[in-house]
Amino acid sequence: MFESRIVEIEGTFLGALIVEADRKTRRFYAAHDSVRPLHNRVLAEPDELTRQVVWQFRRAHADSLAQAR
Repeated sequence: MFESRIVEIEGTFLGALIVEADRKTRRFYAAHDSVRPLHNRVLAEPDELTRQVVWQFRRAHADSLAQAR
């Protein structure tokens, strides 16, 4: 691992973006259950990968709130 960046939202640690050996692509390491479907997803654009993680987290959170009602 060359470097990584933490991904968190609203104080919840979701995982990390890890720079791959080619120094261009990033891999997502999921640490939160709500974003497990994105574990090991690889993209060259880190902002797009972060957007996908945040969207997945918010969707899972909204779904759990809806089920609780």
